[in-house]
Amino acid sequence: MGDRWEVVVDRSVCIGSGMCAATAPDGFRLDTARQSHPVVPETDAAENVLAAAEGCPVEAITLTVAGSGEAVFPPEE
Repeated sequence: MGDRWEVVVDRSVCIGSGMCAATAPDGFRLDTARQSHPVVPETDAAENVLAAAEGCPVEAITLTVAGSGEAVFPPEE
């Protein structure tokens, strides 16, 4: 993919399902309150991170292109 992404988890929306951590264990962790957070706020674009965002049952994960802020997920309509 070549891009770098900024990864944000809206913790007010996150329900702690753990789907993101299971799909991309190198990208997401659950804290002691079972809230997700990115392992690092900026990462290389990766299919498993995108799959984690797409698989979040409450769409709490936002991915944007680092530097430009262009939406990766959810896509702009």
